[in-house]
Amino acid sequence: MKMKEMKFDFIGKSKIFYAISISIMIIGLFINIFLGVKLDISFKGGTLMKYSFEGELDRETVEDKLQKKINKDISVQISDEAASKSNTLNISLAEAVTLNEQNDINDAMTTEFSANKITKLSVNSLSPSMGKLFFLKCIVAIGLASLLLVLYVAFRFRKIGGFSAGGMALVALLHDVLIAYFAFVVFRIPLNDNFVAVVLSILGFSLNDTIVIYDRIRENRRTMEKTKSIGEIVNVSINQSFARSFNTSLCTFLAIGTVAVLALLFNLDSIVSFALPMMIGIVSGCYSSVCICGPLWVLWQDRKKKKELAAKTTEKAKA
Repeated sequence: MKMKEMKFDFIGKSKIFYAISISIMIIGLFINIFLGVKLDISFKGGTLMKYSFEGELDRETVEDKLQKKINKDISVQISDEAASKSNTLNISLAEAVTLNEQNDINDAMTTEFSANKITKLSVNSLSPSMGKLFFLKCIVAIGLASLLLVLYVAFRFRKIGGFSAGGMALVALLHDVLIAYFAFVVFRIPLNDNFVAVVLSILGFSLNDTIVIYDRIRENRRTMEKTKSIGEIVNVSINQSFARSFNTSLCTFLAIGTVAVLALLFNLDSIVSFALPMMIGIVSGCYSSVCICGPLWVLWQDRKKKKELAAKTTEKAKA
């Protein structure tokens, strides 16, 4: 089978790719340290009450009146709905509130701001212990999914060093999970169940690209191993797979980007909190599969061969 000529030296530029990823991780870590991470009520516990209203409301005025009513710290967010005359007001409390306190808040809203035609939409309340338990379960789900994916890669590509292939795939997946996490931190999006959905989706996209590359490596080793080094084989394989991976990621990125733009226009925060990190994760998934996973696997294989060669040399010297 005739091989396509290499167009880009991914293995030769691997140190540049590593430097880019490490720099992003360091920047993200510093932002996380200085700005912190926001946790949604789903993870930290608390109460979220949603109201619709007409006209205009001053956020600070609403907070002041409600805090005097129940004597608890309250955070109010107001969003304008471009698609209708009604706007949305979110009342957040860092702790679960009783039914009587919910009724007090509801009475204060309807009496103090009666001119705005206040209507209660929903109330979500969760204790801090339940929030932490839900967060822990989500982390376990992500870890279990990653482990199963890596085991699948290790089994499927056992002929080219399954566990080393799976290990490098795991590094790429961890890279993408951290990028997705930093996207939530940088854009000040509270971590909620959307974070879990984003991470699991990105794991699937990223691993799909990685499997395509590994499959090309496996096929090319059958015909090229006698004449080419492992680095050259991986280079050829990545170049052969690059167009497919890039086009697939681009189409997905544009589709999610369209959703994100529409969600921003109509102030659909729950969709924006999924679509925006997902867009960044798709880019990261393609990048890690092409520029990180393959070169790391080559580095692993080269070191393995050096150790085997050194062991043989030592045995000959002893003989």
